[in-house]
Amino acid sequence: MTPFRLTFLCCFLFLGLQAYGQSLPYQTLLKGLYDSSFPVLKPEQITELTNYQVLDAREKVEYQVSHLQHAKWVGHETFTLKTVAELDKNKPVLIYCTVGARSEEIGKTLQKAGFKKVYNLYGGILHWVNEGRTVFVNGKPTLKVHTYSKPWSIWLSRGEKVY
Repeated sequence: MTPFRLTFLCCFLFLGLQAYGQSLPYQTLLKGLYDSSFPVLKPEQITELTNYQVLDAREKVEYQVSHLQHAKWVGHETFTLKTVAELDKNKPVLIYCTVGARSEEIGKTLQKAGFKKVYNLYGGILHWVNEGRTVFVNGKPTLKVHTYSKPWSIWLSRGEKVY
């Protein structure tokens, strides 16, 4: 294969995957972070957030920058089952963090505590925003997204990066 064709093929694959929603490196990252037996929901599978009890498993400073509409902050380092005691164990729970690693951990704790339907938001808030979904602060839409840290900010292609 000529260098020109190889370059063209690489560009086509990269841009094609970006246009489809995620880059191959991001998909690979998530595959390495996630437990394949834990259920995930992709943004395009969620038609109505009000069908879920939405939980934010990031730290408070991240949540205060922006979050999914009506999300309840539960944290990660400070999480206890007391923070979700008022939730209905039979109503679906959608939990998220920056990319989905911390939320999966909290999600497993919820399952062990008897929550019947717990889903991790695939790709976390970064993928949510990259897919053109809205995040909020003080009840109003915002473009700001806390990316956890500067190195993790490379995965946010839309919105305003905060770290």
